[in-house]
Amino acid sequence: MPGNGAVTRSTLRQQIADALRDEVLAGRLQPGRAFTVKEIAEQYGVSATPVREALVDLSAQGVLEADQHRGFRVPEYTPADHRNIIEARSLVTDGMFQALAAGQEGFPDADDPRRVSALAGVRRRGEEAGRAAAAGDLTVLIGYDLRYWRELSALFGNPYLSDFLHRLRVQSWVCTVQHLRRLSDLRGRLWSGHTELVDALARRDSTTARGIVAAYNAHSLSLIDRPAGE
Repeated sequence: MPGNGAVTRSTLRQQIADALRDEVLAGRLQPGRAFTVKEIAEQYGVSATPVREALVDLSAQGVLEADQHRGFRVPEYTPADHRNIIEARSLVTDGMFQALAAGQEGFPDADDPRRVSALAGVRRRGEEAGRAAAAGDLTVLIGYDLRYWRELSALFGNPYLSDFLHRLRVQSWVCTVQHLRRLSDLRGRLWSGHTELVDALARRDSTTARGIVAAYNAHSLSLIDRPAGE
């Protein structure tokens, strides 16, 4: 069938992008690491086209940087980059919480059964993220944290906002892992306020929600500023 090739290529493109994103978030692809389309295509045993498309996608997300005429590389983020990403992320969440406080349409009503089910699912992601944070398992935490924020932001009914926040959160994790991997023990040192945030939003308590996120941002900045090995 004529569509099969396109579907296969699209699937490969996503699989390669997911695999490389996981490698970066796990810290196995170090900052500054450069590679070419040919190198990745040979590694995965596929043609260059889906690889090039996957790398372009990751570059657009801030996971990789296009190195003109030489391929792609893992970006090297500084603490200043991290602060700027957090500031941008905060502007998005503040807008979400302000809309909630103003009673604007988007976030589902308390008597909406879909809201109850959706919030329960987000809370489960938050519980898993909290357990991973307590254990210092950064890789597991990142996976649940990204799903948590993706599903939580979707409740506000604006897919553009949700997509933009997800991009910022992926980029902030790419930046953060480069610094957190320096620390000797992450147990109990990672933010785990996911369930408290869900509970505040379920009550439509935007003031508490904003306070929780502000404390989270301050905590994230303090981790980045710690000397290596502490």
